[in-house]
Amino acid sequence: MAGSSPRVFVSHLAGVPVFDPNGDRVGRVRDLVAMLRVGHRPPRLLGMVVEVLTRRRIFLPMTRVTGIESGQVITTGVLDVRRFEQRPTERLVLGELLDRRVRLVRAGDAGDDGAGEGDAGEEVTVLDVSVRRLPARRDWEIDRVFVRRGKGGALRRKGETLTVAWSAVTGFSLEEEAQGAESLVATFEQLRPADLANVMHHLSPKRRAEVAAALDDDRLADVLEELPEDDQVEILGKLHQERAADVLEAMDPDDAADLLSELPEEDQERLLTLMRPDDAADVRRLLSYEERTAGGLMTTEPIVLRPDATVADALARVRQEDLPPALAAQVYVCRPPDETPTGKYLGTAHFQRLLRDPPYTLVASVVDSDLPPLAPDTPLPAVTSYLAAYNMVAAPVVDESGSLLGVVTVDDVLDHLLPEDWRETEFEESAFHEDAAVRGDGPEPRSGGAGGAEGR
Repeated sequence: MAGSSPRVFVSHLAGVPVFDPNGDRVGRVRDLVAMLRVGHRPPRLLGMVVEVLTRRRIFLPMTRVTGIESGQVITTGVLDVRRFEQRPTERLVLGELLDRRVRLVRAGDAGDDGAGEGDAGEEVTVLDVSVRRLPARRDWEIDRVFVRRGKGGALRRKGETLTVAWSAVTGFSLEEEAQGAESLVATFEQLRPADLANVMHHLSPKRRAEVAAALDDDRLADVLEELPEDDQVEILGKLHQERAADVLEAMDPDDAADLLSELPEEDQERLLTLMRPDDAADVRRLLSYEERTAGGLMTTEPIVLRPDATVADALARVRQEDLPPALAAQVYVCRPPDETPTGKYLGTAHFQRLLRDPPYTLVASVVDSDLPPLAPDTPLPAVTSYLAAYNMVAAPVVDESGSLLGVVTVDDVLDHLLPEDWRETEFEESAFHEDAAVRGDGPEPRSGGAGGAEGR
């Protein structure tokens, strides 16, 4: 479906079964969840409300949907079985957008399919909307609206229908619903997490909490990873505990462990108990290591392949869109189990080497087995020297039994080599340059900096 990105009308998804990769049914689609955006930009489709076999309704993110085929939805098989709770920024597509009265804002706009024409200002009823997956991305959006016209002139039949682009109707946007912080969030949607963190750092604590509440879990997790520790703790403390656990699950395990280490032990344990067992186990393991060691710095989510995997398998894993560049630079070959802690670590296959060999080549034949791994208690200075000596952007961490525990990436090493207040310093310098630009005596401000945030 991702290649051709066909449209799917949401009415065709209501009640369809949801299957895991093995073909077992896990539930049925009861609604879709979308986030409106400023102006006439198409809404982003966040996920589906799925009623599982126990009749509980849960949230299935679109990132875990691998296919929408005739009469069925296929998932990765990873489900969060906690009960779905709608958030302020979210809209239920079937429950809230359909049967709504909206107005056409452009005459003669019928979208790609040419299904009829409309008169500007005419009031119409929304019968259906279509969703599509954006090319070369995992994001989905609502792009078309199927509407029914009201009474018109003598030549117009009552109940005539047409399909128009989302931008051709008015009555949905955030400005029209005056949703406060949600409008600010949508305005900065295109910012990188570090730049949005810069914006939030300079907001008042009240406004910062409002924006954090309006962000979805994945976006908030990315932003928290870029904020100073004081801001992280403040924001996490203002979230409901269940939401805080969801956000910690969405963070990289090493960043989640760093954040939890700043909390009192009773708060740590409370949040870890609310997290999914697999995610909590990774974080607990990281918390058991000293902070400035390879074990304390590592992430537990590298690309791990078995020795009988092929170069084609490895390249497919490396292509994953949400994979950080440092983790995509190599894959780690281990005997089963292939999740950390793995079976016996056999070596590292570098991305550049993968590009030079035929797709059918086994990764076991292209591993670099001469590169010594790090022990989990390796101190930070030794980790830094290792990366510099071998020109690496990531290093494997292996325990005494020879199992791969995780990998240390260069960005996490830099995080600990820089002064503890480097994030605050960076943000203050950014704010200074933005103020100078406003006065006309400095460089142009960075997109979405503090000056822009304070002005909204």
